[in-house]
Order: sequence, then structure tokens, then C-alpha cells
Amino acid sequence: MKLINIEIKAKSDNNDKIRSILKEKNADFKGVDHQIDIYFKVPEGRLKLRQGNIENSLIFYRRENSAQPKESDVSLYRAKEIKDLKEVLENSLGVLVTVDKQREIYFIDNVKFHLDKVNDLGEFVEIEAIGNREEERETLLKQCNFYLHLFGIKDNDLVSVSYSDMLLSIK
Repeated sequence: MKLINIEIKAKSDNNDKIRSILKEKNADFKGVDHQIDIYFKVPEGRLKLRQGNIENSLIFYRRENSAQPKESDVSLYRAKEIKDLKEVLENSLGVLVTVDKQREIYFIDNVKFHLDKVNDLGEFVEIEAIGNREEERETLLKQCNFYLHLFGIKDNDLVSVSYSDMLLSIK
């Protein structure tokens, strides 16, 4: 499945406030997912196997490192059986880094929100405006910026890199 994704990631010390805003907006709470993301060594982009109790997927994406809302080119495969797939990927590509997090997942229409607690990194908020057509790009960017301002996220809290990059930089 190919998607257009405009997203931001930010350090957060106000996830309680953001959670309250999401509840006021009647966001659809999907639950708390303990996710283990295994990133594999690939020549370009990022390839991760997500293992959770809500989401289990193989995800390949390319994204420029930018603190501002940015577009990701995402290919997603929803996996039911992870164990054999994990073994094949580990043996063929090798593991780059593993990200362990607790993630609260919310939706408002096509916009997905994550309130994350990432081991060794701290707390974050992610906003992902998701579409499947090129012509939706501007609308997705507007949605992402709307919630960025609604949540009171400051420019200096925006993060330009993935959790995997952050972990690699401290190890």
C-alpha cells in the first residue's frame, strides 16, 4: 500500500494537554501499543519491522530530515505473522537499531496522532496527515500545521530525525 504522509515529530512535555485537546475534539482512541521497531541496514531510506499489540507492519520509507512538516514516501505491508519475517530480515540485512516505545494512538479523520514514550529518549508527539493521492499534498500540509499550532508545539521542540537516528547518535 502506497501512501502520502505529511508529518511532524516533536519533543513534548505537555502530552497531558495534547491528550485533553484530542479528547475535546472527539478523537478516536485506538489504544496504547507497546511497539518494538527493528530498523534494518538498507542502502537508502529506512526499513523497519513494527511489532506491537495493535500495529504489526513492515514499513519502508524515504523522508528528508527536516524539523518542519515533511513528506514521507511510505510503502506499508500489514503483517499478521512477524516471527518468520523478522528472522528473514535479520539474517539477510542485519539489524541497525531497535526502538522500544509505548505509543498512544488517536485518529481524527485521516490525521493520526501518537503520544510516545521512547526508551532512552523521552516523550514525543507525532502528527501524521495521511492521504493516497498526490493532489492531497497541500490539504495534508494544512492539516498538519493546524494541529501543530493547536497543540502549541514550538519550533525548538520539532525534531528533524527519526527515533532510530536519535538512538544511533547516543550509542
